[in-house]
Amino acid sequence: MNITGIITTLNEERNITECVQSLLRVCDEVIVTDSYSKDRTVEVARAAGAKVYLHEYIGDGLQKNLALPYAKNNWVISIDADERLSDELVEMLQRTDLEHTQYDGFAVRRRNYIGQRWVKCCRWYPDYLVRVFRKDRLQFAQLKQHAYVPTHNTKRLDADLIHYRYHNYDELFAKPERNYSTRGAKILFLNGKKSGPLSPFLHGFTAFFVNYFLRGGLFGGLDGYVLSKAIAHNSFLKYAKLREYWKDPSVRDREDWTSVW
Repeated sequence: MNITGIITTLNEERNITECVQSLLRVCDEVIVTDSYSKDRTVEVARAAGAKVYLHEYIGDGLQKNLALPYAKNNWVISIDADERLSDELVEMLQRTDLEHTQYDGFAVRRRNYIGQRWVKCCRWYPDYLVRVFRKDRLQFAQLKQHAYVPTHNTKRLDADLIHYRYHNYDELFAKPERNYSTRGAKILFLNGKKSGPLSPFLHGFTAFFVNYFLRGGLFGGLDGYVLSKAIAHNSFLKYAKLREYWKDPSVRDREDWTSVW
């Protein structure tokens, strides 16, 4: 098919081969934009059949859009290194006439996993995202965190994109603590937002209540409970770190503010 697969990477040596191979089931070109990985991501990606371009990380949506000018095809499919095309998604894309479609993009359901366990609660399924789109009409929003492709003139496909989101509970808690809460706190700080003394507790409690009781975590067994706690933990930390940045200049001065990773 005349479609280009694009992937952004940083130290994805263990994931990149299967990711590239997954895209090659429907793509005649795969492009990787790597943020100067310190492992063998670049070497492995090239060996798997991808073209690789290096660029320092500039934020989620900004980084994903970097690959678009390099794509030889007008239609692209963007996935992360820990995502795979399901068989039904491959079949549906192969049956879709992209050249003559009236739509500018297609949204797919992201099927999120912890380990090998498909988790459906807490809005983890169906998690619709526009991942297949015309680069001349759509692109990722220019955001540094949680970027997305707008849904204007797009259609939902009845097919899944598999996302191996976390390998285990340790990673479920460690990843938000290492990346998401810090990034979120920095973005809020740079936008002049402040956090009161009760804000971390209120945001943490609200996040747990909403995800466990209103978004089905209660019915997700142990995975639902642990996921709700992890989301609450991340929310608590984000606002705790934001307050720390304002209250303690020594902490703020030790942070790297040249990029928000």
